[in-house]
Amino acid sequence: MKIDETDRKILVALQRDASQSLDEIAKEVGSSKTPVWNRIRKMRESGVIGAQTVVLDAEALGFEATFFVLIRTSEHEADWQHKFLAALRARPEVQEAHRLAGDIDYILKVRVANARAYDVFYQALISEVKVHNVTALLSMEEIKATTALPL
Repeated sequence: MKIDETDRKILVALQRDASQSLDEIAKEVGSSKTPVWNRIRKMRESGVIGAQTVVLDAEALGFEATFFVLIRTSEHEADWQHKFLAALRARPEVQEAHRLAGDIDYILKVRVANARAYDVFYQALISEVKVHNVTALLSMEEIKATTALPL
């Protein structure tokens, strides 16, 4: 789907607050409600707009520790990778997982209550899949976090 300037304005508004009414978005982008709705519908159908969700305050809910986990593996077979990815997907503590180029094979963003909860996560993970080296880095302060794309 080709995105024009009006679509970009709609996407910026939705990224900022997806709970806005169509009237509010239409006013912001200089259009009327029906054309805005049609554009949003088309962007959903094409996959430009994915699932809508709510951003929760992790600390208010008791998830006070964020660890960035660097994983090196000596295993690169498809069976190991399948098992590893299944283990990650089964763990709600893993908020993000990326396969990397370079010395580190994977990086995980893991959100837990505290260091003890991280250790429980770690012990469970290494009991399921063999990893060569794991380094956990505790985030002392979240300086910036966003899901918004720079449109």
